[in-house]
Amino acid sequence: MDETPGLVRFIPHGKGRHVDDFQTGLVELLPRLRRFARILRPHDADAQDLVQQTVERALASRRGFKTGTRLDSWTFTIMRRIAIDDGRARQRWGRVLTPEDEATARVPDAAQADEGLRADARLVRDAIHALPEDQKHAVALVLVEGLSYAEAAQVLGVPAGTLTSRLVRGRQTLMQTLAEQGVTG
Repeated sequence: MDETPGLVRFIPHGKGRHVDDFQTGLVELLPRLRRFARILRPHDADAQDLVQQTVERALASRRGFKTGTRLDSWTFTIMRRIAIDDGRARQRWGRVLTPEDEATARVPDAAQADEGLRADARLVRDAIHALPEDQKHAVALVLVEGLSYAEAAQVLGVPAGTLTSRLVRGRQTLMQTLAEQGVTG
Protein backbone atom coordinates (compact mmCIF):
# COMPACT_ATOMS: atom_id res chain seq x y z
CA MET A 1 0.00 0.00 0.00
CA ASP A 2 1.24 3.45 -0.87
CA GLU A 3 2.34 5.43 2.19
CA THR A 4 2.19 8.77 0.38
CA PRO A 5 -1.46 9.78 0.06
CA GLY A 6 -1.99 12.66 -2.28
CA LEU A 7 1.27 12.04 -4.12
CA VAL A 8 -0.83 11.28 -7.17
CA ARG A 9 -1.82 14.96 -7.13
CA PHE A 10 1.76 15.96 -7.92
CA ILE A 11 2.73 15.98 -11.55
CA PRO A 12 6.39 15.72 -12.54
CA HIS A 13 7.48 18.97 -14.13
CA GLY A 14 10.93 19.71 -15.42
CA LYS A 15 14.14 18.67 -13.73
CA GLY A 16 12.90 16.96 -10.60
CA ARG A 17 10.45 19.73 -9.70
CA HIS A 18 6.82 19.01 -9.02
CA VAL A 19 3.67 20.96 -9.66
CA ASP A 20 1.93 21.80 -6.39
CA ASP A 21 -1.77 21.62 -5.52
CA PHE A 22 -2.42 25.17 -6.77
CA GLN A 23 -1.10 24.33 -10.23
CA THR A 24 -2.82 20.96 -10.18
CA GLY A 25 -6.05 22.72 -9.29
CA LEU A 26 -5.61 25.03 -12.28
CA VAL A 27 -5.04 22.04 -14.56
CA GLU A 28 -8.18 20.37 -13.21
CA LEU A 29 -10.15 23.58 -13.83
CA LEU A 30 -9.12 23.83 -17.50
CA PRO A 31 -12.26 22.16 -18.92
CA ARG A 32 -14.50 24.51 -16.92
CA LEU A 33 -12.37 27.52 -17.83
CA ARG A 34 -12.61 26.56 -21.51
CA ARG A 35 -16.39 26.19 -21.25
CA PHE A 36 -16.79 29.60 -19.56
CA ALA A 37 -14.39 31.19 -22.07
CA ARG A 38 -16.50 29.88 -24.97
CA ILE A 39 -19.48 31.66 -23.48
CA LEU A 40 -17.56 34.89 -23.09
CA ARG A 41 -15.84 34.59 -26.49
CA PRO A 42 -17.70 32.60 -29.17
CA HIS A 43 -14.68 32.24 -31.46
CA ASP A 44 -12.60 29.22 -30.50
CA ALA A 45 -9.26 30.99 -30.93
CA ASP A 46 -10.42 33.94 -28.80
CA ALA A 47 -11.69 31.53 -26.12
CA GLN A 48 -8.36 29.69 -26.10
CA ASP A 49 -6.50 33.00 -25.76
CA LEU A 50 -8.76 33.96 -22.87
CA VAL A 51 -8.04 30.68 -21.06
CA GLN A 52 -4.31 31.13 -21.57
CA GLN A 53 -4.38 34.72 -20.30
CA THR A 54 -6.43 33.63 -17.29
CA VAL A 55 -4.03 30.85 -16.33
CA GLU A 56 -1.03 33.14 -16.82
CA ARG A 57 -2.58 35.83 -14.65
CA ALA A 58 -3.63 33.29 -12.00
CA LEU A 59 -0.08 31.95 -11.80
CA ALA A 60 1.37 35.46 -11.68
CA SER A 61 -1.16 36.50 -9.00
CA ARG A 62 -0.82 33.34 -6.97
CA ARG A 63 0.40 35.21 -3.90
CA GLY A 64 -2.92 37.04 -3.85
CA PHE A 65 -4.83 33.76 -3.60
CA LYS A 66 -6.00 33.26 -0.04
CA THR A 67 -6.28 29.82 1.52
CA GLY A 68 -9.94 28.92 1.89
CA THR A 69 -10.94 30.76 -1.28
CA ARG A 70 -12.48 28.61 -3.99
CA LEU A 71 -10.01 28.37 -6.84
CA ASP A 72 -12.79 28.14 -9.43
CA SER A 73 -14.49 31.35 -8.26
CA TRP A 74 -11.14 33.12 -8.09
CA THR A 75 -10.13 32.10 -11.63
CA PHE A 76 -13.60 32.85 -13.07
CA THR A 77 -13.26 36.35 -11.62
CA ILE A 78 -9.87 36.74 -13.28
CA MET A 79 -11.29 35.48 -16.59
CA ARG A 80 -14.26 37.81 -16.46
CA ARG A 81 -12.06 40.82 -15.75
CA ILE A 82 -9.76 39.94 -18.65
CA ALA A 83 -12.78 39.49 -20.93
CA ILE A 84 -14.17 42.88 -19.90
CA ASP A 85 -10.82 44.59 -20.46
CA ASP A 86 -10.41 42.80 -23.78
CA GLY A 87 -13.95 43.74 -24.81
CA ARG A 88 -13.24 47.39 -24.10
CA ALA A 89 -10.06 47.22 -26.15
CA ARG A 90 -11.91 45.55 -29.03
CA GLN A 91 -14.55 48.26 -28.97
CA ARG A 92 -11.86 50.89 -29.20
CA TRP A 93 -10.37 49.12 -32.20
CA GLY A 94 -13.77 48.53 -33.78
CA ARG A 95 -13.61 44.75 -34.01
CA VAL A 96 -17.17 43.46 -34.22
CA LEU A 97 -18.27 39.85 -34.40
CA THR A 98 -20.93 39.17 -36.98
CA PRO A 99 -23.83 36.77 -36.39
CA GLU A 100 -22.38 34.60 -39.17
CA ASP A 101 -19.11 34.31 -37.22
CA GLU A 102 -20.96 33.28 -34.09
CA ALA A 103 -23.02 30.72 -36.01
CA THR A 104 -19.87 28.97 -37.14
CA ALA A 105 -18.32 28.82 -33.65
CA ARG A 106 -17.68 25.34 -32.28
CA VAL A 107 -20.16 23.71 -29.90
CA PRO A 108 -18.23 22.53 -26.81
CA ASP A 109 -18.26 18.82 -25.99
CA ALA A 110 -20.73 17.99 -28.77
CA ALA A 111 -18.38 15.91 -30.93
CA GLN A 112 -19.79 12.60 -29.70
CA ALA A 113 -23.41 13.74 -29.49
CA ASP A 114 -25.86 12.83 -32.23
CA GLU A 115 -26.82 15.46 -34.81
CA GLY A 116 -30.12 16.36 -33.12
CA LEU A 117 -28.40 17.05 -29.83
CA ARG A 118 -25.70 19.03 -31.61
CA ALA A 119 -28.33 21.18 -33.29
CA ASP A 120 -30.07 21.80 -29.94
CA ALA A 121 -26.71 22.56 -28.32
CA ARG A 122 -26.00 25.12 -31.05
CA LEU A 123 -29.37 26.75 -30.49
CA VAL A 124 -28.79 26.89 -26.72
CA ARG A 125 -25.29 28.27 -27.20
CA ASP A 126 -26.53 30.90 -29.64
CA ALA A 127 -29.38 31.83 -27.28
CA ILE A 128 -26.90 32.27 -24.41
CA HIS A 129 -24.62 34.37 -26.62
CA ALA A 130 -27.58 36.57 -27.58
CA LEU A 131 -28.31 37.48 -23.94
CA PRO A 132 -27.18 40.87 -22.64
CA GLU A 133 -23.69 40.62 -21.09
CA ASP A 134 -24.86 40.82 -17.47
CA GLN A 135 -27.43 38.05 -17.96
CA LYS A 136 -25.03 35.94 -20.04
CA HIS A 137 -22.42 35.99 -17.27
CA ALA A 138 -24.98 35.12 -14.58
CA VAL A 139 -26.39 32.23 -16.63
CA ALA A 140 -22.92 30.92 -17.48
CA LEU A 141 -21.67 30.91 -13.90
CA VAL A 142 -24.78 29.49 -12.23
CA LEU A 143 -26.41 27.27 -14.86
CA VAL A 144 -23.37 26.17 -16.86
CA GLU A 145 -20.58 26.18 -14.26
CA GLY A 146 -22.72 25.31 -11.25
CA LEU A 147 -21.55 28.07 -8.92
CA SER A 148 -23.87 29.02 -6.07
CA TYR A 149 -25.64 32.36 -6.27
CA ALA A 150 -23.31 33.78 -3.61
CA GLU A 151 -20.20 32.57 -5.45
CA ALA A 152 -21.43 33.88 -8.80
CA ALA A 153 -22.33 37.23 -7.22
CA GLN A 154 -18.82 37.43 -5.80
CA VAL A 155 -17.24 36.62 -9.18
CA LEU A 156 -19.36 39.29 -10.86
CA GLY A 157 -18.85 41.79 -8.05
CA VAL A 158 -22.58 42.39 -7.52
CA PRO A 159 -25.00 41.82 -4.63
CA ALA A 160 -26.78 38.45 -4.55
CA GLY A 161 -30.13 40.13 -5.28
CA THR A 162 -28.74 41.70 -8.43
CA LEU A 163 -27.38 38.34 -9.56
CA THR A 164 -30.76 36.71 -8.89
CA SER A 165 -32.56 39.35 -10.98
CA ARG A 166 -30.11 38.91 -13.86
CA LEU A 167 -30.45 35.14 -13.66
CA VAL A 168 -34.26 35.26 -13.63
CA ARG A 169 -34.35 37.58 -16.64
CA GLY A 170 -31.73 35.47 -18.43
CA ARG A 171 -33.64 32.23 -17.80
CA GLN A 172 -36.90 33.78 -18.98
CA THR A 173 -35.29 35.07 -22.15
CA LEU A 174 -33.58 31.72 -22.79
CA MET A 175 -36.79 29.75 -22.26
CA GLN A 176 -38.75 32.07 -24.55
CA THR A 177 -36.07 32.06 -27.26
CA LEU A 178 -35.65 28.28 -27.15
CA ALA A 179 -39.42 27.65 -27.11
CA GLU A 180 -39.76 29.82 -30.22
CA GLN A 181 -37.10 27.66 -31.88
CA GLY A 182 -38.79 24.41 -30.84
CA VAL A 183 -36.20 23.33 -28.29
CA THR A 184 -37.84 21.59 -25.33
CA GLY A 185 -36.74 19.90 -22.18
